[in-house]
Amino acid sequence: MELLSGAEMVVRSLRDEGVKYIYGYPGGALLHIYDALFKENDVTHILVRHEQAATHMADGYARATGKPGVVLVTSGPGATNAITGIATAYMDSIPMVILSGQVPSNMVGTDAFQETDMVGISRPIVKHSFIVKHPSEIPEVIKKAFYLAQSGRPGPVVVDIPKDMGDPTQKFEYSYPKKVKLRSYSPAVRGHSGQIRKAAEMLLAAKRPILYAGGGVIMGGASEHLTELAKMLNLPVTNTLMGLGAYPGTDRQFVGMLGMHGSYTANLAMHHADVILAVGARFDDRVINGAAKFCPNAKIIHIDIDPASISKTIKADIPIVGPVDSVLSEMVAILKEIGDAPSKENVASWWKQIEEWRGGRDLFPYDKGDGVIIKPQTVIETLWEVTKGDAYITSDVGQHQMFAAQYYRFDKPNRWINSGGLGTMGFGFPAAMGIKLSFPESDVACVTGEGSIQMNIQELSTCLQYDLPVKIVNLNNGALGMVRQWQDMQYNSRYSHSYMESLPDFVKLAEAYGHVGIRVTDPKDLKSKMEEAFALKNRLVFLDIQVDSSEHVYPMQIRDGAMRDMWLSKTERT
Repeated sequence: MELLSGAEMVVRSLRDEGVKYIYGYPGGALLHIYDALFKENDVTHILVRHEQAATHMADGYARATGKPGVVLVTSGPGATNAITGIATAYMDSIPMVILSGQVPSNMVGTDAFQETDMVGISRPIVKHSFIVKHPSEIPEVIKKAFYLAQSGRPGPVVVDIPKDMGDPTQKFEYSYPKKVKLRSYSPAVRGHSGQIRKAAEMLLAAKRPILYAGGGVIMGGASEHLTELAKMLNLPVTNTLMGLGAYPGTDRQFVGMLGMHGSYTANLAMHHADVILAVGARFDDRVINGAAKFCPNAKIIHIDIDPASISKTIKADIPIVGPVDSVLSEMVAILKEIGDAPSKENVASWWKQIEEWRGGRDLFPYDKGDGVIIKPQTVIETLWEVTKGDAYITSDVGQHQMFAAQYYRFDKPNRWINSGGLGTMGFGFPAAMGIKLSFPESDVACVTGEGSIQMNIQELSTCLQYDLPVKIVNLNNGALGMVRQWQDMQYNSRYSHSYMESLPDFVKLAEAYGHVGIRVTDPKDLKSKMEEAFALKNRLVFLDIQVDSSEHVYPMQIRDGAMRDMWLSKTERT
């Protein structure tokens, strides 16, 4: 049996778990582990410039690959700097393992230098947490952490490691567990067959069905079966913000994103549906608007891995707890056995109504303007055209996020990477870095705004060190756009601290970090400049695009209304 120190066990356990990248920042409590990393060739450590960026890099990696991201942060401020990124992952059910250094175990609770109760601080925003009590338990703890992070409803797991647990002079027998079982934790591995059959029969009898798919479809690897089911029954499909790409965005049956800034067609179809098949979605407030008025005539079938999500906000008529992939697979098999003809006959008139709502127009029509000012919507449409719809697109949070979700048509899962639940500004850039590291041959673009990009702009330095040539598409309107939009609509245009009166020259800033900066102010230059940026395969390019500062995101649901209640423009509402 091999003898290793606790620090060596941490590194070896990560290697044996198949971890390729760790994102982190060293500090005193972690130096034993960093010394062990120095001798490890199979695990690559990425030195970020801020711990929040480490969590977002790990998060972006996890969303794009489906594998847990790994973060390594020191005690005290290192750990607390990671909290926002942990909460971001928790809200969107993203698998992540965070290894946090801690002061020596005999000093815990004494207010020692750089001591914080990481387990206590992170408790509301993790799936589980551990504190290592003896070096010999490290392999089992890490195995459990990875198992918890990626099984059932995924989420972040914290492992707090006091410094003395890694003492290089203390050696113990090392053996990494092949599998682990937790007595009090047993996530569902399949759905209830009787419930699945009832759901299939309800869908076949429906006259106005709709398939509402969320991020759980993507994280659950269920896009293929979802698409097969939708095609089999000729169902209209709508995705949540987190679910974009779960069903091909260019397909005829896709009626657009739903919710607060969802398409007119999707929101009306949801409101008038008689059966809603909700898959891997949690009926959050940005989708349902006012719960009391939500889809008044609909029966609801809800499939989710997490029993706590079902009937939490909206009561399900047929709840199905289980992995979405296996449930959909079984549902498809049952439908093939029963036969799908009744459903196709029933939904013919439903599709006629949907096409009337769609009206032969784009899902998100907008005023193209006079050709003098660049419209933010046009930037995203151009980005889609230049990248042929095949890029990994990350975003920060705000108007640019909604424009990206509305106008970039995602045909594949795991390509749209954004902070949905927490709405974290500063997420998009480091998330793009985590993706580019794993998919170096793919186009990776971060759609951002001048407010969000400054939250983690120091990572331009990390990109230079590790050769991460992402493209930054900055929709620069000189304001916190979504804040300003709400101030326009609800506060009589009293712009309280939403305009940024002092901004850097982003082109010079990018160049100062060793990258390429391109400013675009003329609509006629937009496509050529973007093509130039993406042609520079081996360079990070910061596209600073001056866009219309008065533009709003529409549609926008009217607060506490039904799904059909929307503003369609600054002067028009349903």
